[in-house]
Amino acid sequence: MKTARNRFNPEKLLLSKWTARQPQNREKHFLVSELLRSEEGELLQVELQAVLSRRSELIDWRDLRDSERWQIGWK
Repeated sequence: MKTARNRFNPEKLLLSKWTARQPQNREKHFLVSELLRSEEGELLQVELQAVLSRRSELIDWRDLRDSERWQIGWK
């Protein structure tokens, strides 16, 4: 069985809002604060910033497509 995937345009990720399906350390809501690209301009990673703690982490932008881990918007 195929799992549902979040559908979005990777070029419009900057400042988008995300909700973690399994929050850790009470961090549930995140904002994409930066896009990291290769020298050729290809999107590689995004920097997610937790709204509650302001902690940041880098993840592969494709990880946001996993609807079992991430939900678009703040829920």
